[in-house]
Amino acid sequence: MGIINIAQAGVISDAPSLSSAGINFLNFLLSVFGIIAIIMLVVSGIIYFFSAGNEDLNKKAKRATTYAIVGIILASSGMIIVRTMNLLVK
Repeated sequence: MGIINIAQAGVISDAPSLSSAGINFLNFLLSVFGIIAIIMLVVSGIIYFFSAGNEDLNKKAKRATTYAIVGIILASSGMIIVRTMNLLVK
């Protein structure tokens, strides 16, 4: 009897649906995107700190900071949208 239960443990009906797999994948991508944006924010702060008055580096650091903040906002809003979709699918 134990062998039958073990054999039925891997039935394909236990597999996640395509929509939940897609939502998990989007959550993963948005998490990676957010982490990269936060790292970029730190890097731009370091560049700004060590620019030593160089106007060219100051502009690059400020631009990178702006893009990093936009990236964090996009990743956060994307996470909210994906989690809302996840609630609607269930």
